[in-house]
Amino acid sequence: MSKIGIQTSFDIGDGRIITIETGKLAKQADGSVVVKMGDTMLLATIVTKTEAAENADFLPLSVEYQEKYASAGRFPGGFFKREARLSEYEILISRLVDRALRPLFPDDYHAETQVQITLISADKNIMPDALACLAASSAIAVSNIPFNGPISEVRVARVEGKLIINPTFTEVANADIDIMVAASVDNIVMVEGEMKEISEPEMVEAIKFAHDAIKIQCKAQTDLAALVEIANPKRVYCHENNDEDLRKAVTEATYQKAYTCAKSGNKNKHERGEAFEAILNEFIESLPEEEREAKTPLVKKYYHDVEKKAMRNMILDDRFRLDGRKLDEIRPIWSEVDYLPAAHGSAIFTRGETQSLTTVTLGTKLDEQAIDGAVIEGRNNFILHYNFPSFSTGEVKMNRGTSRREVGHGNLALRALKPIIPASDINPYTVRIVSDILESNGSSSMATVCAGTLALMDAGVKIKKPVSGIAMGLITDNETKKYAVLSDILGDEDHLGDMDFKVTGTKDGITACQMDIKVDGLSFEILLEALNQAKAGRLHILGEMEKTITTPREDYKPHVPRIEKVTIPKEFIGAVIGPGGKIIQEMQKDTNCTIIIEEVGEFGIIDIFAADKNSIDAAKDRIRKIVAVPEIGEIYKGKVKSIMPFGAFVEVLPGKDGLLHISEIEWRRVEKVEDVLKEGQEIEVKLIEIDKKTGKMKLSRKALLPRPPREDKPQA
Repeated sequence: MSKIGIQTSFDIGDGRIITIETGKLAKQADGSVVVKMGDTMLLATIVTKTEAAENADFLPLSVEYQEKYASAGRFPGGFFKREARLSEYEILISRLVDRALRPLFPDDYHAETQVQITLISADKNIMPDALACLAASSAIAVSNIPFNGPISEVRVARVEGKLIINPTFTEVANADIDIMVAASVDNIVMVEGEMKEISEPEMVEAIKFAHDAIKIQCKAQTDLAALVEIANPKRVYCHENNDEDLRKAVTEATYQKAYTCAKSGNKNKHERGEAFEAILNEFIESLPEEEREAKTPLVKKYYHDVEKKAMRNMILDDRFRLDGRKLDEIRPIWSEVDYLPAAHGSAIFTRGETQSLTTVTLGTKLDEQAIDGAVIEGRNNFILHYNFPSFSTGEVKMNRGTSRREVGHGNLALRALKPIIPASDINPYTVRIVSDILESNGSSSMATVCAGTLALMDAGVKIKKPVSGIAMGLITDNETKKYAVLSDILGDEDHLGDMDFKVTGTKDGITACQMDIKVDGLSFEILLEALNQAKAGRLHILGEMEKTITTPREDYKPHVPRIEKVTIPKEFIGAVIGPGGKIIQEMQKDTNCTIIIEEVGEFGIIDIFAADKNSIDAAKDRIRKIVAVPEIGEIYKGKVKSIMPFGAFVEVLPGKDGLLHISEIEWRRVEKVEDVLKEGQEIEVKLIEIDKKTGKMKLSRKALLPRPPREDKPQA
C-alpha cells in the first residue's frame, strides 16, 4: 500500500488541475514536492547547508532543471545511453527559475543552497517548463528555509487574440505572444519571452493576465505549507557579523566623495572604477595598521553599500547618469558591415563601451541542429551563439567552456531575430549567427541583436525588417516615491539598480524581452512608461543602424555557396534516389553538388547546394529528366544502353528505356544493328508509341532522318 502525502490542488482557470504533494518522495531533502498536471510530474527538492562559509557575502545558489528520458518512454542518445550534462534547453529553464528565486532569499542568507527540479513523467502535450518554478518554490515553502515567497511562474500565449495560461505545444506553435512570467502575490519578479511585433500595452496586458493566475498558485503553496509541521516556523540563522561603528565611519568618510565621483560624468568605465576604488583605498589607509587587515573585508562591504546609495541618490536627485547622460539618452553608436571579407556576412556594432563583432554563416540542411530532448525533438535551421570572453571587460579568467550566461544571452538574441528570418522558400539556408563580445559595459546581448541584424543584411538574407534592442534600468526610492527610468544602462547601473529590462523589436512592435526586477512594488504604470521609453530608444538605434545599411544585399556574396530548391511529386522520390542511393550519389559526383531530398506532404523537396550556378543547373537538368513524363511525339537525346538482334534499347530519360526496333533505325534496310549503333552512343530519337498496358515505349530514329527519294523501277 503506497504512502499518501500531504496534497493541495487548484484549477488553472480552464478545468485543468494542478496538484502539489509533499511528504511522499525525497524526504531527506530540506524540502521536496511533486507537482502534477495531467500525466506530467515534476519532482523538486531543496537542500541548504546550516552554516555559511567564512566571510561569505553572497548566496551560493545553484538551480538545475533536468528532464529524464524515461519520463517520456525514450532512450537517451549517444554511446553511454544515459543522461549527461544539461542541454541548452535545460540550462535555459534552470536560469529562468534561478532568476525568479534568487532575489527573494534574505539579503543576509549566505548558506550554500541547491535546488533540483526533475521531470519524472511527461505528458506529450503539456509543456513541463511552465511548472518548474512552481515546483521549486513549493519545495522551499514546505521547508524551514527562509524565503520571501512563495512565487510561481506561468507561460502565457496569445492564440487568435485569446490569452492562455500554460498552453499546449500546439497552441504555442500558433501564438503571437509566448512569455514566461514569474511573480509573488504582490510583485512581478521576472519576464522572458518572444512575440510577433506586439505593442507595449499588449505586453502589459499579458503580464497582468499571468499575475492573476500566479496569485492562485501562490495561495495554494501557502495552504500546503500550513499543513507541514517543519515549515513553521522558518529556521533561525546568523550569517553576518557586522560592526555598526565601522559602518557609520565608512559612510561618514566616503559618502560625499562617492556622490561627487558619481556626479563627475566620467564616460570611461575603468577610469570611473579607479576613482571609486581610490576613495575606498584612502579610507583603508586611514585605519590603524594593526586593524587594517582584519577590517578590510567589512570596509569593502560597507563601501559597496555607500557607492550604491550615492549613485542612486545622484540619479534620483540630479536626474542624470554616471557617464553624464540624460535619463533617456542613448550612448554614441557606430557600426560597420563587411568587415570580414571571407565571412558570408559580418558586422561590428559599438554602443558606448559595448562592442559586438558578429558573423553570419549560410549552410545546408546537413548543417541543421538536431534537437533530441526527452520531450522536445526536431531540427533547427536558425542558430545563434553568443561568446563573452574575459578580455571584453579587461579581466583575466580561465576559459571553461560555454557559461550559462552565454547560453541565456544567446537565446534572448535568437528569439529577438527569429521573427524576421524569412520562410524557407525565400531563404533556403541554415543560418548560424555568432556574436563575439569584444568590449562590454552593459547591454551586450542587445548589441548582439543589432549586430546580428546588420550581419544578416550584409549576408544578403532577405530579413523582413531590421531589429534593434535596448536594455532599460530603474532606480526607485520607496520612502520618497521618486523613481528614474534609464535607457541603455551601463554595467554599474544594472548591478546597482532595481531592474534590468531588455526589449527588442522592429519599428512596428516588440519581438522579445527579458526582465529581472530586484525591488518590490513595481507598478504596471511604471512598467508601461519603461516600455514606451524603450520604444523611443529602439527607434533611435534603428535610425543609427540605417546609416550603415538599410536593406539586405541584392545577392549573396560571390563566395557564398548557392542553394536552389526543386519540388517534385512524392512518387518520384525513389527514382531520384535510386536503388541504394545509386542515382543521387552519381548525380552528386557528376555535378559536384550536395543534394538533399525530403518528403513533405505530397511532394519531395530537393535542396541543391553547390559553389557555382552551372553545377546547380546541371543537377536540376538531371532531376527534371528523372521526373519527366514521356510524351508521344517528343524528341529525346538518348544513350544506347544495349544492342539486341532485333534493335537497341535507348535510355531517353534517366531510368526510362525505350525500344528502337531495327526497322526504325534508318530508312534503308539494316542487316545488323551493330553496323549503325554502338553501346554508349548518344542519338536523337522520337517517341512514337507507348503501350497502354505495359507502358513500354517505342522509338524511331528514322523519323528524324530525311526520307530518301524513291528509285523508279526500270521498264520491262
